[in-house]
Amino acid sequence: MENLESLYTLIGPAGVALIFVALYALYVSVWLVAYLNRVWKNFRRDFLDLESGKDRCLRNIDPGTANPLIRIIYDIVATHGSHSDDIRAEVAYLFHRNFKRVSNGLVWLKLISVISPLLGLLGTVFGMVEVFKTLSFTEVPSTELLAAGIWQALITTVMGLCIAIPVLMVYYGLMLKFRGFHIEAVEHSYRALEIMNRIRGKNNPHAISDDEE
Repeated sequence: MENLESLYTLIGPAGVALIFVALYALYVSVWLVAYLNRVWKNFRRDFLDLESGKDRCLRNIDPGTANPLIRIIYDIVATHGSHSDDIRAEVAYLFHRNFKRVSNGLVWLKLISVISPLLGLLGTVFGMVEVFKTLSFTEVPSTELLAAGIWQALITTVMGLCIAIPVLMVYYGLMLKFRGFHIEAVEHSYRALEIMNRIRGKNNPHAISDDEE
């Protein structure tokens, strides 16, 4: 308990808030990295059949529990006939719907990278307030009290920057990966439609002759 009190004295309320912000940023970052890696790994594994010309992975999936990328492609193939011919717009909508938690997590990381330096600046203000309070209430200011206020002012600024910089790097790294997912979804949606149309043409050879007539 004494250790917590001494820590609070050193870093102040802004420093405590920064610790909780850092822990939350770490949790969100680890979850996003693990989730996106798992989605990509499963996508490469489960989509291999379609790449080789088979459609088992689209026929036998459960849309409610399938890999989000495959779910997007499945929805494109299943509903494309009744929607616009603009596949990119459809993929963009489905991508947002299936990766809503990822989008929210990225928004939180971006927000943390912005507010962390501001919290550090707030801690700096609190520290300087303590310094001036000490100067105003004592005729002979204690160097220990002055040092404590200055320490709090400096350490919170350092904490805010040490949180914001790596979080911002993680954010942009994950954003690049996330955009890569979107490109893959568009590309493989075109491939899936081409393969499924070819399979449907083989299963219904009269459709081609009817169209030609």
